[in-house]
Amino acid sequence: MMSSILIVEDDITFGMMLKTWLGKKGFEVSSVSNIARARKHIESQSVDLVLSDLRLPDHEGIDLLKWMNEQGMDIPLIIMTGYADIQSAVQAMKLGARDYIAKPVNPEELLKKISECLQSGETPATHNTAKSSSKKGSSTSSKDSTENNRAYLEGESDAAKQLYNYVGLVAPTNMSVLINGSSGTGKEYVAHRIHQLSKRSDKPFIAVDCGSIPKELAASEFFGHVKGSFTGALTDKTGAFVAANGGTIFLDEIGNLSYEVQIQLLRALQERKIRPVGSTQEISVDIRLVSATNENLEQGIEKGTFREDLYHRINEFTLRMPDLKERKEDILLFANFFLDQANKELDKHLIGFDAKASQALLNYHWPGNLRQMKNIVKRATLLAQNSFITLLELGTELLETPASSSTSIALRNEETEKEHILEALRQTGNNKSKAAQLLNIDRKTLYNKLKLYNIDL
Repeated sequence: MMSSILIVEDDITFGMMLKTWLGKKGFEVSSVSNIARARKHIESQSVDLVLSDLRLPDHEGIDLLKWMNEQGMDIPLIIMTGYADIQSAVQAMKLGARDYIAKPVNPEELLKKISECLQSGETPATHNTAKSSSKKGSSTSSKDSTENNRAYLEGESDAAKQLYNYVGLVAPTNMSVLINGSSGTGKEYVAHRIHQLSKRSDKPFIAVDCGSIPKELAASEFFGHVKGSFTGALTDKTGAFVAANGGTIFLDEIGNLSYEVQIQLLRALQERKIRPVGSTQEISVDIRLVSATNENLEQGIEKGTFREDLYHRINEFTLRMPDLKERKEDILLFANFFLDQANKELDKHLIGFDAKASQALLNYHWPGNLRQMKNIVKRATLLAQNSFITLLELGTELLETPASSSTSIALRNEETEKEHILEALRQTGNNKSKAAQLLNIDRKTLYNKLKLYNIDL
């Protein structure tokens, strides 16, 4: 069984590098930045070994050791300290610390000390046995969560914890959920998570990208059609509502639906019945609806482009996706997570980001959110020649700030939007990808806007 290590380190960059490296050595690793959070973590989760800095913002590592002794917790603790504090490390060992290691840490020496501590102690995952046994009844959900986290990282920031707390509350209900957030923030993952935690998890999850459906084919995509019902209908087609029957249907970028299609969608949601295009037969459907948008649908209601009755039908519960810049504590977590993915995809073996690269990641404003970060990290992984990604591989893009990026053009309202798009295209020589970056939107949104304003290139 995988041994669990808790790192207590207020140097976020060093802590993340250490966490990534130990994770690659086969350990289950968590990281906190002060003693208060360390206590909370130890009380709530099984820990096989603690790796703690000596000097922390609220207390010293020795204080954590004393607290564990008072609680009767026999968890091995290794103190990390600078050479000037070796005497304090010796004192910590007298109080029961298993070992200490001087900074800068020698990775192989640390690994050796960890192995010795774990071998001389109990077998993995036997600490906090009362808490461990109390979790056995929920083994299925724990397994689901573990497998899910391999494909996506939820984060440890307050904003992330609040979001997924709401997800956990609404998922078991049948309420229609509207996920509101900027492009690239992970809306589809949240929709999947709601389905996985719902009572419909053993039924289908069907995702429909409303932004890519021509309005002429929307009814067919949603409700299906019968052979010969229109030109090109060479066979019968099962629509998304029937395919999702019993499960969840996810309508991404629902704000892009035409007014006519909105009327058809509202009828289907109200009556729980659909009629395939060209058919006279109605089919009853039982679906849970989750929708997502990066637009302000309430403004759409005011402008008459989105139906108010449909809005209230899809919006029984709203989840707001925080932008990446609002989740500072998660930035390095996601960067290392995407690095792990890129390492696997590109058959590379990078360890992490050096100090300057880590700081640049933290300082950048991330207009493209997680999608942008994933692309930047993957490119940097491909370019890197050594063990750590540097500023050279990340590129000059991360050194820009919203204020210094004078070429950035923001979309403001419908009256000026078309002019801004045309100006961005002019500045970039009609390069859609670069124009989207200038406008701080993704390419899919730009394509939709080009179609909306009949801009032909």
